[in-house]
Amino acid sequence: MPEAAEHPVEKYFYFVDGVKYESEEEVLTGAQIKARIPNFDNALILMLEGEGKEPDSIVTDDRSISFAKGHGPRRFFTTPPATFGLK
Repeated sequence: MPEAAEHPVEKYFYFVDGVKYESEEEVLTGAQIKARIPNFDNALILMLEGEGKEPDSIVTDDRSISFAKGHGPRRFFTTPPATFGLK
């Protein structure tokens, strides 16, 4: 009986601060993304670049990000926390 052909594992790509990362998981949380960044400084905030006219948004540790083909590749950047509008 012939063996079933193995399906290649889908790879999802994304970028953080211009560095390419890959995942076999279609959805990752902010915490999972940060855990893959070597020496991630927890004082920084992870941001997701908006697509098209969408604004950039903060990626919290529990926020899920999809890397499905219609979205990719996602681009993230890190930034120090800011205070806006405070006097």
